[in-house]
Amino acid sequence: MRFRFCFIFVVFYFTVILILTVYLRSTDDRIFYKLCTANAKQGQVKQQLWQKQLQLESLINPVAVSQHIDY
Repeated sequence: MRFRFCFIFVVFYFTVILILTVYLRSTDDRIFYKLCTANAKQGQVKQQLWQKQLQLESLINPVAVSQHIDY
């Protein structure tokens, strides 16, 4: 009888460990996907900011200002 309880405990223990492993792997995959998505979005925002900065610098540039004044 004692051997049977020990066997059931071992099977239960390994089942819980395997379920926990699968859960942690799926959670890790979700977090990795969110991280990649956030990095891609950050790259897009940086590129947009860089383009806006170039537009602003072209408007502030003294040569561009004097060209606008001449017209």
